[in-house]
Amino acid sequence: MRLDQIVVDCRNPAALARFWAGLLGGTAVDRALGWSHVEPPGWPRISFQPVPEDKRVKNRLHLDVGVDDIRAAVEVAVGLGATASGAIVTDEQGSFQVVHDPERNEFCFVTAAEVS
Repeated sequence: MRLDQIVVDCRNPAALARFWAGLLGGTAVDRALGWSHVEPPGWPRISFQPVPEDKRVKNRLHLDVGVDDIRAAVEVAVGLGATASGAIVTDEQGSFQVVHDPERNEFCFVTAAEVS
C-alpha cells in the first residue's frame, strides 16, 4: 500500500490548489467536475474536491509542513491568503505554528527539536 493522494473538501478547489501550489511549489491543475490538484515536489498529490458547505469545525486530519524558519513560512503563507492562529508552541519534539488556509483548513508549520 502507498499514500496516493490527500483530498481536501472545499468550496473553491481552483483557488485552494493555487494557494497550496504557491506555498509548496508545483502547478495547480483544474480537472473535470470542479476538482483541482497540485503535485508539490516531494509530496503526494493534494486534490481539492468541491463540496457545497463551508467548513464549520476543527479538522480531524491536518498537514504538518516541515520548515527551517516558522516565522518566515507563516509570513509567506499569510501573503498567499492564510491566517496564523495563536503563537508558536515549543515542546520536546520541536516547535509548531497553527495556520489556516484560505478556506480555514488547519495545517501546521513545524521544526524538529535540535539534538545536542
